Amino acid sequence: MTITPTTLTRAAGVAAAVAGLLFIGVQINHPHLDATFATTTEYTVREILKVLFAALSLIGITGMYLSQVKKNGVLGLIGYVLFGAGYLAVLSIQVVGVAVLPSLANSAPGYVDDVLAVTTGGTATGDVGLLQTLNLVGGITFLVGGFLFGIALFRAGVLARWAGALLTVGAVATIARSALPEVNPRLFAIPIGVALVGLGYSLWRTARTETTTPATAAHSQRVTTAGAE
Repeated sequence: MTITPTTLTRAAGVAAAVAGLLFIGVQINHPHLDATFATTTEYTVREILKVLFAALSLIGITGMYLSQVKKNGVLGLIGYVLFGAGYLAVLSIQVVGVAVLPSLANSAPGYVDDVLAVTTGGTATGDVGLLQTLNLVGGITFLVGGFLFGIALFRAGVLARWAGALLTVGAVATIARSALPEVNPRLFAIPIGVALVGLGYSLWRTARTETTTPATAAHSQRVTTAGAE
């Protein structure tokens, strides 16, 4: 298989779409996170899927940005950098969640409970070190970056504009979850997940169109030349 910019762009589109589906899927019937749940197989599976989601999202938004650098402009660059930093923070925290916390769940359940509380928007009763700072910075960059990146994609008008707008709305809506404690906070992940699916499919389709158009044009030129002869 020949690796071309178009091939990589289409792969990034698939990665974004799969990431969106994973982001939505892991929210379904998600149990309460605590030290007891951290010892279960379901916890491990969900955390691995979250790691995969973050990694695929990074690939996806990178493809979105690089496929239209000039049209994204400075706003797109700032949004991409912040959004990417947010996903890196998510990826780091989820790796800790799947690789470290289960082994501490029995010996230090209080610490595990505190870490899980912090990562889900709660408050730790003990010291979790710089993880709390990482989670805070990651949350801010994720939300601000998603907001700006969504606006940039909408303004560029290359990918599905509704998906870019939904990404922006999803980032803003996530902020509101603290003001609506009676609403399941995991519902706020759905808009961003749907936006990633829409943007990923749009990126894949756009790259596919760019691939087929030159081929069609070349075929038409050959036919015209043959007819003239």
